[in-house]
Amino acid sequence: MSKEITSREQDYSQWYNDLILKAGLADYSAVRGCMVIKPYGFALWEKMRDQLDKMFKETGHQNAYFPLFIPKSFLSKEAAHIEGFAKECAVVTHYRLKNDPNGTGIIVDPEAKLDEELIVRPTSETIIWNTYKTWIQSYRDLPLLINQWANVVRWEMRTRLFLRTTEFLWQEGHTAHATAQEAIDETMQMLNVYAEFAEEWMAMPVIKGVKSINERFAGAVDTFSIEALMQDGKALQSGTSHFLGQNFAKAFDVKFSDKENKLDYVWATSWGVSTRLIGALVMAHSDDDGLVLPPKLAPVQVVIVPIYKGDEQKRMIDEKVIPLIQDFKAIGVSVKYDDDESRRPGWKFAEYEMKGVPVRIAIGARDLEKNVAEVARRDTKTKESVSLDGLANTVLILLEDIQKNIYQKAKEYRDAHITKADTWEEFVKLLDEKGGFISAHWDGTAETEEQIKELTKATIRCIPLNNEKEEGNDILTGKPSTERVLFARAY
Repeated sequence: MSKEITSREQDYSQWYNDLILKAGLADYSAVRGCMVIKPYGFALWEKMRDQLDKMFKETGHQNAYFPLFIPKSFLSKEAAHIEGFAKECAVVTHYRLKNDPNGTGIIVDPEAKLDEELIVRPTSETIIWNTYKTWIQSYRDLPLLINQWANVVRWEMRTRLFLRTTEFLWQEGHTAHATAQEAIDETMQMLNVYAEFAEEWMAMPVIKGVKSINERFAGAVDTFSIEALMQDGKALQSGTSHFLGQNFAKAFDVKFSDKENKLDYVWATSWGVSTRLIGALVMAHSDDDGLVLPPKLAPVQVVIVPIYKGDEQKRMIDEKVIPLIQDFKAIGVSVKYDDDESRRPGWKFAEYEMKGVPVRIAIGARDLEKNVAEVARRDTKTKESVSLDGLANTVLILLEDIQKNIYQKAKEYRDAHITKADTWEEFVKLLDEKGGFISAHWDGTAETEEQIKELTKATIRCIPLNNEKEEGNDILTGKPSTERVLFARAY
């Protein structure tokens, strides 16, 4: 099966596309720029969604749902917001179809034009803040901590499965607070939740930082992000948390009475991650033979493949495997017993390697005689004979080790690809020959940032939190700088 996948060295972009399709994560759809998430890919998203949802609720958030459609006038109330999203909006203008009088099919009924066009949700700040106006009157109504799981539409010209599609799934948190500091604390709390999820569950090391003005979310006072590094040396923004100040509260006149009965605008945040995380997971860990999934997120953590000749050997293996499956389930390990007789064991081995199942167990008649099973781990491709006695607990420890090993491998790659540059020539050479994050001085102006982007296609990924101050000179202009920032070419 791996022969059907382009190697990373030959063409990393094609390798990614081949792997998404071959591993059964997604497929192309009849709608340009949209994708079909297949059951295995959706199972992976469900694992991500369920864990994130648990983390959100542990920090006091509740789920709600808001309309897919947003009146056009709402977007015009916050100037920076509409400027940031105007070119990506899909617009609904009519509400009815009818048969073409010429008999050539169906046409839009010209008599069914909407009085006001509706925007298909690119993000929900405007519709939510219009709603919050009726929910918030007093400090007793605050903080308001709401999250929604939804789909959004952003009309993309160049799309890639999971990484950038016209429609995608995500969660978006929208919170309201009585003070600026409470809102800032919320922004940082959710950034830390995302970083914990990325590192502890996705086994993907990230850098937390604040975005430059050019990269800031439209309508935000400050945007914070977690940035990850893929195996081709390109960065991927993997989650964002925004301090919105009072911008949306003022745009939608959302005020509250404080304890002294004085009126003030509330303070806001928003934050989100999307199915882009599946693309990040694939690119951060997988190899030329298929997916490499961290056990905490793998839809199937362990697969058991019987090897036998004849019904008698099959019966003997079944008798041993059935209680073994119960042992796995009892300790919370997801297990699949693949005794499908229409596929040979070698085909199954390749299939589960492609799908990134962390542990594969093969049991044959000779293994039963020795009371052992062959246990293979996907991350290192090593295998060994392990006693059937206490096998479930042995594999549980192995899964924990695989999770740590995958993270450590990604971290070593990331750390080896954070490089300082002090001259323009060195900066460009590193981008072209090594890639990764380039730590360099920047004069703090949007003009210089844009010029660097035009010359190299590299952007400021973030200004790392707790960045050490360091006097220097801008990598391009030579103007004074007080700290280094992280540049990279990115998805």
